[in-house]
Amino acid sequence: MKSLNAIAAELQGYDPLALKSADVVNFLSRLVQPVSGIEQVDIFCALGRVLARDVISPISVPPHDNSAMDGYAFDGAQLVTDAQLTLTAVGTAMAGKSWQGSVGAGQCLRIMTGAVMPAGLDTVLPQELATVSGDQITVPANALHRGDNRRLLGEDLMTGSIALQSGEPLTPAALGLLASLGIASVPTLRRLRVAYFSTGNEILSLGDAPREGSVFDSNRYTVFGLLTRLGCEVIDMGVVRDEPALLEAAFTQAAKRADAIITSGGVSVGEADYTKMMMKKLGDVAFWKIAMRPGRPMAVGRIDNAVLFGLPGNPVAVIVTFLAFVRPALLQMMGRKLHHQPLLKARSALPIRKKPGRTEYQRGIVRTSTDGSLSVQITGNQGSGVLSSVVQANGLIVLGHEQGNVATGDEVNVMMFDGVI
Repeated sequence: MKSLNAIAAELQGYDPLALKSADVVNFLSRLVQPVSGIEQVDIFCALGRVLARDVISPISVPPHDNSAMDGYAFDGAQLVTDAQLTLTAVGTAMAGKSWQGSVGAGQCLRIMTGAVMPAGLDTVLPQELATVSGDQITVPANALHRGDNRRLLGEDLMTGSIALQSGEPLTPAALGLLASLGIASVPTLRRLRVAYFSTGNEILSLGDAPREGSVFDSNRYTVFGLLTRLGCEVIDMGVVRDEPALLEAAFTQAAKRADAIITSGGVSVGEADYTKMMMKKLGDVAFWKIAMRPGRPMAVGRIDNAVLFGLPGNPVAVIVTFLAFVRPALLQMMGRKLHHQPLLKARSALPIRKKPGRTEYQRGIVRTSTDGSLSVQITGNQGSGVLSSVVQANGLIVLGHEQGNVATGDEVNVMMFDGVI
């Protein structure tokens, strides 16, 4: 296990007082490791879990050639360019059982969607294209090519092929795929355990009586939602007052119970705070100033074997630093194959002021314009304590480190919230 100093030595230009966003992601990717431990999970409980081993298909899907639609099956070799074809229907094939007759030249078979294609038949005329007169079926000229409207045996999966790869999350579509293979349970990595708490003497929990100078804690509930959406096992440790004994007990207990610890507040560089003192006492911790807005201060490190993420205290800064840095690191700890969250391109509906030399994450609403392109507009007050503008937004406008002012109509990157926050 590398120390923070050893990781820092690997990064060219590492400066804890002026870290770029990309450097933070790079550092964290070297710090964290996937959890160990495998659990066999029923597919009804597997949504969002991470596969521990490849799933090998025990059958071919589909298990036989079959019709892709209701219509008439025949031998496509009989098709002649620019000429219609008239065939005699000799029976009906239903889904769920094989048709036992034979179909010769000049003949066809009425067939339902999903029905097995009898030997020698490879093309299906959709019923809406057929002209029917008694048992005579006319195929229009130039309406089909040989092999049309037939699903081939194993065209989705062949027996022995990899159906799902280890390290991939089990999505709703993946659950359906497992069921299509007759698989009722799968091996998954155990859920990541994350403990979190807020710090500060001014923070109230819900139900506490208001007092002068105090504020109700929102960060715990935001972090709870972010972790739950991610699929973690969450350990809520409440609000911890800024007292050495209480902080030491909270950090010690969290490190014993969890794979990762998330705190909010008490990490500003130069701040005379017991939270920072206790982090330094108990673990290998670095304090950063990140060239970003919002969310400049952040602490990161280890306490025993638990990875520590000390986030700023401002509510919006908590969300931004979580999405930009903590979420990718936790996904890596969960054993997920790392696929960077794609950024969409949208045109700014209004000018945006931006200083080069820091990455900015602005709350925005993305809409589809009348011409089909995407446009984005900032949602009101961008202060780091204004949660209402996050609620109104559906994504973050990501303005890069070297980027300057944005003019109306300029293209910008957007990180969408759907499924993430």
